[in-house]
Amino acid sequence: MAYKPGQWAHKGPRQEYKMRAVTSAKVLWKNKAMASAKRWLPLEANPDVMNQFLWGLGLREDEAECCDVYGLDEELLEMVPKPVLAVLFLYPITTQSEEERLQQENEKKEYNSRVYFMKQTVGNACGTIGLLHALGNLTSEVKLVEGSFFDNFFKSTASLDPLQRATFLENDKEMEVAHLVAATAGDTEASDNATAHFICFACVDDELYELDGRKSVPISHGPSSPSTLLRDAAKAIQSMIQKNPDSFNFNVIALCKKSG
Repeated sequence: MAYKPGQWAHKGPRQEYKMRAVTSAKVLWKNKAMASAKRWLPLEANPDVMNQFLWGLGLREDEAECCDVYGLDEELLEMVPKPVLAVLFLYPITTQSEEERLQQENEKKEYNSRVYFMKQTVGNACGTIGLLHALGNLTSEVKLVEGSFFDNFFKSTASLDPLQRATFLENDKEMEVAHLVAATAGDTEASDNATAHFICFACVDDELYELDGRKSVPISHGPSSPSTLLRDAAKAIQSMIQKNPDSFNFNVIALCKKSG
């Protein structure tokens, strides 16, 4: 099955990032703080929401932005602003995808230590972790506001292992509230019963990596380059879609460098 325009995780017109969401997010955060196992509301696959989230936490607005990828055909990939820095993919969790994930766990391998990778220990945090995976592998390519959340987060976690990074995130109240603000600012009503999952594709040392916090290590998809990242990620995504021919809830978003 081919990925087609219109197969979105969000519906309706784009909305501006609403500051009214701050109040409701803080209430939700207080309620969830009492739970033993943390679960956040899922982040909507909406570039507008993601951009405000990124810019609000320290990515300079003139550096990069999230953009929709309307399809995986060559002519639709050409429409995506270049250069592409990372690719986010939202897909439905199915029995088959879970079986494949468990198989990969049994085949756990060593990986390039230069890849910034973290585990996911908070339910429904995959959207935020996908964005952290994207930025974490771009700290030398995009400018972060000095002293901002992202600047401090990546400096503080640079020497930590993937699980320690996850624990650091789990205990960070600023990020928890920021995530909930973003999760409640989208076009669709947020629910903590998510059945879809975000992953990130990034190019590190001329190799394409799939970064999924539910897996133990990054998954290599072979050679790549900054100029071919989008097409290489599209091939990997198309392969994943073809394994789930009865599913339709797919979404692809590119993090694109802004031209000066």
